[in-house]
Amino acid sequence: MTAIVVGLLVCLVLSIGVLGLVAIPARREGRDLLTPRGERVVVRVRSSADSAASKTSSALSSATPSRRRSA
Repeated sequence: MTAIVVGLLVCLVLSIGVLGLVAIPARREGRDLLTPRGERVVVRVRSSADSAASKTSSALSSATPSRRRSA
């Protein structure tokens, strides 16, 4: 089990390193990281996540807390 966790951590560190080597210089040069289609997907996901969050918060605020009666 420990070997799996260590392997996953090594993969995570390597992926962050590769992302840093590719994405940071690209952003400094002014290039976009996502294609126009990718940008549309991000906007759609954010709007649906905001909608779900507002529905959840309104459902939680309208729910009455249940109280147990102690005997």
